Order: sequence, then C-alpha cells, then structure tokens
Amino acid sequence: MRRALSVAACLTLLLLPLAAQAAAVCPGCLRAGAARIALAIPPGTPLAGYGDFARRLLVPDVLGRWPHAFWFRPHEGTLDPLAARALILESGDRRVTWISVDLIAVDAAFTARVARALGDAGLPATALIVSASHTHSGPGAFMDSGFLGLVSIDRRDREVRDALVESLVQAVRRAEAAKAPARVAAASLTAHDLTTGRLGLPVDAEMLVVKIDAETGGPIATVWNYAIHGTMLPPFNLRLSADVMGIASREVERSTGAPALFVNGAVGDVSPARHGESELEGAGRDLAAAVRAGLAAATPVASSPLVVATTRVRLPSPTLSVRNCTASWVPGWIRVPLTAALPETTELTAVRFGDVAGVTIPGELQSRLGRSVKQAGRPGVSRVLVAGVSNDYLGYFVTPADYRRVTYVSCASLYGPEAGAILTTAAESVLRTLATPSAR
Repeated sequence: MRRALSVAACLTLLLLPLAAQAAAVCPGCLRAGAARIALAIPPGTPLAGYGDFARRLLVPDVLGRWPHAFWFRPHEGTLDPLAARALILESGDRRVTWISVDLIAVDAAFTARVARALGDAGLPATALIVSASHTHSGPGAFMDSGFLGLVSIDRRDREVRDALVESLVQAVRRAEAAKAPARVAAASLTAHDLTTGRLGLPVDAEMLVVKIDAETGGPIATVWNYAIHGTMLPPFNLRLSADVMGIASREVERSTGAPALFVNGAVGDVSPARHGESELEGAGRDLAAAVRAGLAAATPVASSPLVVATTRVRLPSPTLSVRNCTASWVPGWIRVPLTAALPETTELTAVRFGDVAGVTIPGELQSRLGRSVKQAGRPGVSRVLVAGVSNDYLGYFVTPADYRRVTYVSCASLYGPEAGAILTTAAESVLRTLATPSAR
C-alpha cells in the first residue's frame, strides 16, 4: 500500500506542471470526474439516527459483548446497499472535492480526518464538502462527539470510523482517475407531494438538478439537491438502508450510467410524505422520476472559473431548553448547558460555477430559512444549492418564533432562538462573496 501511494504521489508531482499550464491556457475550462463505491461497514456496527428504545441495548455493553456497539444494538443485515459517491471539479487552480455519503451526518472532526486522509493520498482539494444523506438507517459509531453518540449515533469506534474514511478516500481516488473535460447544465423544478411539513408550515419542494457531462457527450455525474428526511423506515428497523434517497439515486444511476450524488437541503422541518418499508421503493421511484425530469430539462451553464469562499461563524452558547422538550408551562430559563459537548463556532463553505452555487449548512436548517439563502445569490446566481447536513453537525436551526414552540424540532435547536438567523445571514453573506472580484 505504501509503495502504491508513493507511486501515485510521484505521478501527481510530475503532472502538476502540465495541469498548471493547462489551467493558465483555459482558466474557465472545467474538468470533472466521479465515482461510486459501496460503503465499507464492519459487521456488528450499530445504526445511527434514532435514539428510541427500539434501537438501544437494554444495558450498555460494558462487558464488550459486541465489537463496535455500546449504547445501541448492532445492525441485523442490509435492506439495501449504502454508498459513497465522489465528484471532483477542477477549473484553473481551484479544485473542489464533493462527497455524498449514506450517513446520518458528519461532524467537523470526521470531515477533517477525511481531508487529512485525502492529503496523505495525494488528493488535496481547495475545498472539501462532505454531504451526509441523513439516512436514519445508516451506520453509527464513527463520530468523536460523546454527546451525539449517547443521543443517537453510539460512541466512536475507531475501526468503524477508519473503514468509513477509507471508503470516502477510495471514492475520491476513483473519481480522480476518471477526470475528463466537462460541461455543466442545470435545472430546478418543484417535486410535489413527496414531502410534508413537521411544523404545519409550507416546505421547500424545489429540487435542483445539476448535470455534468463529458465534452465528448457521455455522462459524468448527476448532483441532485432536495430536502427530505431519511425517515421512511421506522426506529424498529435494524437493517442498514440508504432510505428513500438511496433508492432514488440508484434508480437515476441505472438510467444514466453515472454516479448520482444526493445532497440534502434545508431539511429541518421536512419529512417524507409516506412512511414504511412497503412504500420505500415506490417513493424512491417517484423521487428518481423527478430527478430524471430535471436532467431532461437542464440547460447549459455558462463556462466560468470555479469560485470558492469560506466563512467562520460564531454561534450562541449551546444549551438544551427543557421547556422546548417537555411542555409550554415549563419556565423558559431552565436550560442545560452544552458548552462542554458542542462547539461555539463552525465553518461554511461555498462554491460557484457559472450561475450555480452551493453553500454548506452544519445541520438541519428550517425551510423558510433555506428559501432565504437561495434568494441571496440572485441575480448573479440563479440557482443555489443549500447543502444541509454537510461538513459538520450542530442540530437544528429555526426562526425565533418557531424556536419557542414545544416540538422535537425546537428541542433539537441547541443554539437558541437567534442561531437560525445568524447562520442564515452568514450563508447569504458568503454566497454574495462568491461574486466579488477578490473571490475570483
């Protein structure tokens, strides 16, 4: 393995001058490569996403009976395959690596570990985005957070984490090998009747579809952005599944022959309209049909250099509102401090090619806030991809009015009533930054 990596690194160094020369000749030209691989999940790994007793062990595994589980029961087989999909975009001296993976979420430590592993493999990027699909039937035990481990993911197991990281690296390595001159087209449409609101409010039903083809005409990848919770399967399901989003992506891949990267949207108050294993395949086909309609309607995106921007965001101190989690008569000042368990800062990453842009959200943003972010890039950016559950996970982010409601969504909004507005403003600001000369 060391020898193979050394050869790969040497080849990368030899080809760098040629790549730099090509970039200087055509700074707006795009090269892209994509790949899909099965996600490596060690036997006995618990599932992540639900904290219900249906998933928990009756007694934590203090005796080491299970190799990778502590708080939660090990999974009991696979309902449908899970995958990691990688897309590399290169333009000029900018390189974006975007990974879509069938996980409940990723935290900043996991994303940083992936970045280090890619660097060690000779695959560094100007920007790295790791987007979790938010399936609630994916593997757990891979995050550093003890708090999230207790709540719904299980405590970190090094073997599970390393296996997942290696899967992502392998997907990127294959995407690198598949790079070719590319062109981009995009479309947005409304996918009706596939989702419903958790708070009795309208949800964002827009689907953004980005089509990446080789200059020779063959498909390279599809990226589709839509807000839907991966909760069609219930808590008592103990089989690994990519849920409805994975079904849809595989259907799209069957028809296009190219990887289909799902990027979840402003999903905080959005649930699937249907539930249950019996509905899973049909709902997945309906989602896939919407993606294919977007591919058919996609129009070319003007060639331009990739633009990348990041911003650091300071959030209020994290606390758990006992009132929001229990009953309206509980005084609002009763809070459990979480500063020892959660960070007070996070980073947003935004990328732009032509009039299509995307910005990461470190958790689950409410629909109305997501729609505000999408408007921020206009008129220069006509299509904005809100990449929820990407690069970090800090819970839910809602409006001040909805934070004060007694709901699961407000209970899981751990940074207070103003955090949603703070995060939305930061996302809007970094999107506007993409159009400035200095960002180019």
